[in-house]
Amino acid sequence: MSLLRRIEQGQSGQGDEGDQGKTRSLQSRRVAPPDGDAQRDTYYDLKTRVQNRLLSELDPTTDVTKIGTVRGTIRDLFEQVLTEENIVLSRQEKHRLFEQIAAEILGFGPLQTLLEDDDITEIMVNGPKNIYIEKRGMLNRVPLSFESDDHVMRIIERIVAPLGRRVDESSPYVDARLPDGSRVNAVIPPISLVGPTLTIRKFSKTPITIEQLIKFGSLTPESLQFLKACVEARLNVIISGGTGSGKTTLLNILSQFIPSTERIVTIENAAELQLRQEHVVTLESRPANIEGTGQITIRQLVVNSLRMRPDRIIVGEIRDEEALDMLQAMNTGHDGSMTTAHSNSPRDTLARVETMALMAGMDLPVRAIREQIASAIDLVVHQERLRDGSRKVVNVTEISGMEGDVITMTDIFVFEQRGIEDSEVIGELRPTGLRPKSINQIEAAGIHLPPSIFGVGARRGY
Repeated sequence: MSLLRRIEQGQSGQGDEGDQGKTRSLQSRRVAPPDGDAQRDTYYDLKTRVQNRLLSELDPTTDVTKIGTVRGTIRDLFEQVLTEENIVLSRQEKHRLFEQIAAEILGFGPLQTLLEDDDITEIMVNGPKNIYIEKRGMLNRVPLSFESDDHVMRIIERIVAPLGRRVDESSPYVDARLPDGSRVNAVIPPISLVGPTLTIRKFSKTPITIEQLIKFGSLTPESLQFLKACVEARLNVIISGGTGSGKTTLLNILSQFIPSTERIVTIENAAELQLRQEHVVTLESRPANIEGTGQITIRQLVVNSLRMRPDRIIVGEIRDEEALDMLQAMNTGHDGSMTTAHSNSPRDTLARVETMALMAGMDLPVRAIREQIASAIDLVVHQERLRDGSRKVVNVTEISGMEGDVITMTDIFVFEQRGIEDSEVIGELRPTGLRPKSINQIEAAGIHLPPSIFGVGARRGY
């Protein structure tokens, strides 16, 4: 993207003559960081003026993707502007001002420092003056803010425009992603009554490893060994849980066990899966354009993926009618497919899949849908975010079949909470002692698991 395009998105509405006139009195005086309201206004006035001077002197054709080169150019011009304007700043103040201006031109404004902090997992902007973060599972407000609603809107536009998406009064919310794959949701007035809101689910620059997952207590070595065998033996898996419970992270982990010899098709609303295999085709849904046409839904992509000769289909999340097509795919030779779904428990997961399948409008009897679910889904892995902020798998549940009109389920591993110490949940995922029915399919794939991982003297669960 050219710098001119970036400037148009990031700086519209700034730099009029009135603002420049108002800030002339700042020359030859020391500018303090924004501690009080008056100092804050002075600081922002100075930032705006220096920023506008920089933008007027930068070459509009500069390629902003070359961050290092452009940053060096901005620094040289920044020093030149301060000298010409006779603005005196301490080293700390100068560094802070430069970083903020560079973030406005090259990055995402006040959010840039938060995006660069690897310990922050979520960023929430509730209007221009309220910014919250999630760190180690806990929410905290940070002492940062935008200048106005327009400032927030410029950053939102900068995020969604390169993806060919839009957000305006006719389409006041949008799903998008950052260049690093972080998930973004934006909602603007009139839907949002507090001003433009932005929610960013950050993805770690270094994806969580299997060893870290065990270290955090999200899984035990025994449960992970079983899940690895299930993926390799091509069992169909649904990962369920609430918002922010770590479903996508676990899906990424389990996808590592898919053999590199298989062709994988991934389908998502906003591409965020990080599969490490080479033979991967990534599909992304598309909202309607400004004329209300051109929408491509998850359901359409699932149907189309069946013509792409996939060995495995991975859907980032099923939300509505595409659930029926996902069940059809699982039941028609695409074993080993995986997806995620929002729910409160493994049993609730099946109820939600049933409801979503009914949304397809096929007027199917409930028993027929339940038979499809019982035949298609082999395993439900349920994850929760506990009260201490930790994310743990709390159920690994096998779908055993049907008894009458009821789908039968067997818990293979269940999280047992022993108590709370220093606000930390104490417990672990333990085997129930039941031997899963799917062990026959696992052994048929040439994988032999020791009975001890299911508990001493594991008995059949069916």
